[in-house]
Amino acid sequence: MKIVNIVPGFGGTFYCGNCLRDSAYVNSLRELGHDAITLPMYLPLTMNGEATNENLPVFYGAVNIYLKQQFPLLRHMPGWMENFFDSKPMLKFAAKKSGSTRAEGLEELTESMLLGQKGHQNHELGRLVDFLKHHEKPDVVHFSNALLLGMASRIKEEVKAGIVCSLQDEDVWVDAMAPAWRDKIWKLMSEKSRDVDAFISVSSYFAGIMKDKLTIPDSKMNVVHIGIKPENYTFTEPADAPQAIGYLSRICEENGFEILVDAFILLKADQRFRNLKLRVTGGMTGDDEAFLQRQFKKMESNNILQDVDLLKNFTGNTLHGFFESISVLSVPVLHGEAFGLYQIEALASGVPLVQPDLGAFPEIIHATGGGIVYRPNTAESLASSLAELLSDPVKLDLLSKAGRKSVEDYFNCRSLTKEMLKVYDHVLR
Repeated sequence: MKIVNIVPGFGGTFYCGNCLRDSAYVNSLRELGHDAITLPMYLPLTMNGEATNENLPVFYGAVNIYLKQQFPLLRHMPGWMENFFDSKPMLKFAAKKSGSTRAEGLEELTESMLLGQKGHQNHELGRLVDFLKHHEKPDVVHFSNALLLGMASRIKEEVKAGIVCSLQDEDVWVDAMAPAWRDKIWKLMSEKSRDVDAFISVSSYFAGIMKDKLTIPDSKMNVVHIGIKPENYTFTEPADAPQAIGYLSRICEENGFEILVDAFILLKADQRFRNLKLRVTGGMTGDDEAFLQRQFKKMESNNILQDVDLLKNFTGNTLHGFFESISVLSVPVLHGEAFGLYQIEALASGVPLVQPDLGAFPEIIHATGGGIVYRPNTAESLASSLAELLSDPVKLDLLSKAGRKSVEDYFNCRSLTKEMLKVYDHVLR
C-alpha cells in the first residue's frame, strides 16, 4: 500500500509530540512492507531538533503563505521569489520567530487554508496535488490534523486516494481565537470533515470532543493510541541519588510549567526534599522566553535555582540521559491534552507519571498503570501528590515496572500501526 502522511513541520525549536508520532508511524509502515513517506508543510520537518532524511520539498512554505495572505500583490510573485522565501535559511528563520505557533493574528490565514481551492493558497494546493498525482500516486493520503482539511476535497477528486485524518489537539489552536473566529473556524472544519473517509483520534477522550465539534458520525470515528518502539528506550529504576522531578514538553505557560515551578518551591520548603532536583527540557519558541525568565527569577528569589537543570538539547542520547536522571515526570498542562507522547516515552524508560486529572491523562494512566493523577490542577495539589509518591519507594517501583510493561504489551508502534492499517483497508474497500 502507498501512503502519504502530510504533516506540519515546526522547525525543531521545541519538543513536538505530534511530529514524533508521525515519524515513528511512517517508519513502522515501512517496516511492515508498505511504501510510506512524510510530506512536510509550512516548515522543515525535524525530530527533536534533528532534520529528517526525507529529501522532499516543503509544501505551503510558511513565509510564502503568510506574505500572500497579508499582501495581495505578492500572490502573483515570480518563481524565483517564491523559491527564495521557501529556502531553508528563510524557513529556519521563520521557525524561530515569536508567534509562529499561536493562533492570534493568524485567524484569516487559518480560514483561508481551510477554504482550500477557494482560499489564497490555491497555487500551493495545485502544486501539492500535482506532486501527489504524478509523482507519488498514493492509495491513502493521511492528514496529521484536521486544520489541513481544506486540501481534502481536491486531493480526493484529482488524486483518487482514500482520505484519512488524525485528530490531536486541534482545539488548542482554534479555541485560542476570539469567539467570532472560533465559531467560524469550527463550522468550516465541520463542513470540510465531510470530505474525509475516516478519522483517527489518539484517545477516546478526544474522540468524544471532536465528534461533537465536527459532527463526525460514529461510522467514521476510530481510536488508535500512539505508540513508540520500546527497544529504543533503556529501562532504569527511578532516580534516587538524588531524586528529581522531570518536565518534558515545550516550556510555556499553557503546558503548566508555572504550576510545576510553584509546586517545586513548596516541596523545597519541606526538609524531606532538601536534595530534590528539577530537570527541565523540551525547548521553546520566541513567545516563551519572557515567561521562562520570570519562572527562573522566582526560583532564584526562593534560593532553589541551584537545584534546577535546564537541558537545551532534547535529542537522542541526551533525552535518554534525561530519563535516567529523574524519578517522576510531570507536565501539568493547564487544560489537559489529547494524549501527550512524553508520557509513553517516560514509561518506556521506567519513569512514573504524576499528571492532572484532565484531558486524556486519566485514560492513559489507567491504561498503563504507570502513574497517578491529581485534582485540582494547582501547585498545592501537585506538590502533595509528588510528595506522597516520592516518599513511597515501593509504589514508585511498582509504577515504574507496570509502565514499561504496558509499553511493551500495547503502546508500541508496531501493534498500533497494524490497527491503523485496518482503518486504511476499510477505507479502500
